Amino acid sequence: MLPTDLTVAAVVQKDGRYLIVEERASGVVVLTQPGGHIEAGEAPEQAVVRETLEESRCRVEVDGLLGVYLWIQPQTRQQFLRIVYAATYVAEDPTLDLDDGIYAVHWYTFEELKRRRTSLRSPVVIRCLEDHAAGRREPPSLLASMLPVHQNVDRVLANASLV
Repeated sequence: MLPTDLTVAAVVQKDGRYLIVEERASGVVVLTQPGGHIEAGEAPEQAVVRETLEESRCRVEVDGLLGVYLWIQPQTRQQFLRIVYAATYVAEDPTLDLDDGIYAVHWYTFEELKRRRTSLRSPVVIRCLEDHAAGRREPPSLLASMLPVHQNVDRVLANASLV
């Protein structure tokens, strides 16, 4: 079995639009929420703030845990475990360079993203937006008991929503 790919992502809404990055993944250009991997010694909340800044030039503040999502890629059976936070847009710093592999930053409405469904990195993108729009939030204690997450991936998996 392939190892589980553990990542964080931010759902950021401003003026009815969602922050989306355009990036290359597995040789294909896709759309997704800003996010990435947790570095050693970093809390998931810190990772999502850092990754959002690196990928979009946007400073954000975490509002809460939206959810933990598990997606299994149908062809390869690779598992992707994504810890997703709702975050508030603070400001953009246009002097920063975008991370390697990031081509553009967009602000799309939910309807625009649904029309671009075939360009999304995974079905988790839409599921997170649906949960965000429905007001879903998980208690902070959900992850607090599983820290550090790298050492407790099985426990995090047990609490994930399958997409």
